[in-house]
Amino acid sequence: MKILQICNKAPYPPNDGSSIAIYNMSLGLISQNIDLHIFTLNTKKHYKAIDLIPESFRKSTNYQAFDIDTNPTFWGALQTLFTKKSYFISRFHHVDFEKKLSAVLREEKFDIVQLEGLFMCSYIPLIKKICRAKIVLRAHNVEHLIWERHIQQTGSFLKKMYLKLESKKLKKIELEAFSTVDAIVPITTKDSFFIKQYCQTPSHTALTGTNISNYDLNKSSDFNNLSLFHFGSMDWIPNQEAVDWFLSKCWENIKREVPNVKFIIAGRNIPNRYKQLSDTSLVIEENVTNSADVYQKYNIMVVPVLSGSGLRIKIVEGLCFGKAIVSTKIGAEGIDCVPGKDIILAKNEDEFSKEVIKLLKDANQRELLEQNARNFAIHHLNNEPIAEKLVAFYKNLIS
Repeated sequence: MKILQICNKAPYPPNDGSSIAIYNMSLGLISQNIDLHIFTLNTKKHYKAIDLIPESFRKSTNYQAFDIDTNPTFWGALQTLFTKKSYFISRFHHVDFEKKLSAVLREEKFDIVQLEGLFMCSYIPLIKKICRAKIVLRAHNVEHLIWERHIQQTGSFLKKMYLKLESKKLKKIELEAFSTVDAIVPITTKDSFFIKQYCQTPSHTALTGTNISNYDLNKSSDFNNLSLFHFGSMDWIPNQEAVDWFLSKCWENIKREVPNVKFIIAGRNIPNRYKQLSDTSLVIEENVTNSADVYQKYNIMVVPVLSGSGLRIKIVEGLCFGKAIVSTKIGAEGIDCVPGKDIILAKNEDEFSKEVIKLLKDANQRELLEQNARNFAIHHLNNEPIAEKLVAFYKNLIS
């Protein structure tokens, strides 16, 4: 089987949620002896030099990348404001990428064209025009739900009005895409249920799997050196909302009960406003090159996400590293962990603070939660069985 994987960002190095999801999918397909071809946008915002990519991965994926600037501009937003086009999607459409994609589609005969996320769906008409491959949308999340939730957290009136207009257009385009493609591969059962309410398109839920053996449990930190950490790309709005909420609603309560605790904000593109906070118990760890360092150094992972959809890849990593995790319900969407056993879920700020404090004070509970998290990952997040089931779905789709 020959598959073309069209991506909205370069998958290697896999250093944020979506690139990890794309990269692990690629590895899963390769493990099933798929003739895989990757054609990806290489965005200015998340630019990845091709010489950083291992030659073995480039060869096994027939890797091709196209440099593009998708950064939002005032003029770009204004151009689509009073049209049916969504600026969120049009930023990822480029006529030169279209030409190169046309050449790829004419040179090779693909069985499946897999689009990594909604932002690549503007190329569907071109794909349908040139080839007869089945088009699959891999839905990393339900995009318009992210923005609808974000609007609820937005204070600015003008920004709220603009986002309402854009999210309405995005929803229309997304629901149309669900019915236009030949199949949908959601990452979570919750997103799958939502999508099935709007279309009859065949679907198969495939979690973002991983190679569990790659996650070393050796800890470089003292188990009793109490620390909390939030890990994620801080240029993603839901992550900023999450950290802001935690700092304003939970952090002071936690420090009052556990004065020697540290809170680490780790990830890429951390805004200066966090670095300027006058709090000696707050640690900024930016531009992390090896995520294992963060998971192994610090104790309790907090995921206070208030908006978003899909699967939090950092939770997947946290489970694989056997971390004690406290999350909001939204933060843990898409992962069928048992609350209270594999992960702690909190409904509000008081509950979130209380659960974190409890784990900080009770090393035995923390250790049990860590063991259960790792066991869950071993039994539910292994990449090869997930990829095997997906390929079986694809074989049935093209038969």
